[in-house]
Amino acid sequence: MHPLFFGRSLVVATMHGKERVIAPILERSLGVKVLSENTFDTDQFGTFSGEVDRKGTPLEVARAKCEAAMSITGADLAIASEGSFGPHPELFFAAADHELLLFVDHKHHIECSDTLLSTSTNFSKASVPDLGFLKSFADQVNFPSHALILKVEGLGNSTIKKGIRTLYELEKTYEELVTFKMPITVETDMRAMHNPTRMGLIGQLAEQLVRKILNSCPSCNFPAFDIVSKNIGLPCSLCHFPTKSFRSYTYKCASCGYHKEIEFPHHKRFEDPTFCDFCNP
Repeated sequence: MHPLFFGRSLVVATMHGKERVIAPILERSLGVKVLSENTFDTDQFGTFSGEVDRKGTPLEVARAKCEAAMSITGADLAIASEGSFGPHPELFFAAADHELLLFVDHKHHIECSDTLLSTSTNFSKASVPDLGFLKSFADQVNFPSHALILKVEGLGNSTIKKGIRTLYELEKTYEELVTFKMPITVETDMRAMHNPTRMGLIGQLAEQLVRKILNSCPSCNFPAFDIVSKNIGLPCSLCHFPTKSFRSYTYKCASCGYHKEIEFPHHKRFEDPTFCDFCNP
């Protein structure tokens, strides 16, 4: 724990149950008292199912969520999550969940964030030619423990059915939508309260973020002594020329300005020639 946070009220900016995994971690590690705020509408900042487009980067949206939640509750501590789903940036044909968590302390002007990229996701979407295909799709994405969304393409948002968690509801919804005689789409419901896999990743990221928050400045003990720059130039093990891999991280205190460079953050002094532009152009 850190004395700057102990006993203060913190709001989790969510309407999708994320406080279930975030609150215990923050209360245990930071000593805060997490507020329950059930009237906060985070869908105004964007929805996965497309009714509302996300405006801004994940960090900007998470910041807006924190500001809005603090304004409603009067708390000066907040945390918000923002998820993004799609193809993995490096692994072909793999879906990925990119989670971001942002912690804001208005009183002490602290903003600390962290991210997690994982292939542990059931994120998927498909056109539905018939009920048999729909049931097969459901089996592949961990239904019914993970909810589904059905909608008719081309009819706007009026036909979107979210949070489908039973086979009866799935079949009934399909039978209703098929009467429109237009293409039907099924997709995984990525809202945290309907997606246990995503909820678990958010909890994992919360543990990760807390470690960053509690990393205090060696000079003044101010929290969130964090990385401000990642410096490339790790030498190649064959030619010893600098590569684009990270040689060091620079940490800086947001309060006193103390900074420190940590060399070889990934515990290696040389890079494999495979990643050298000179040896492997």
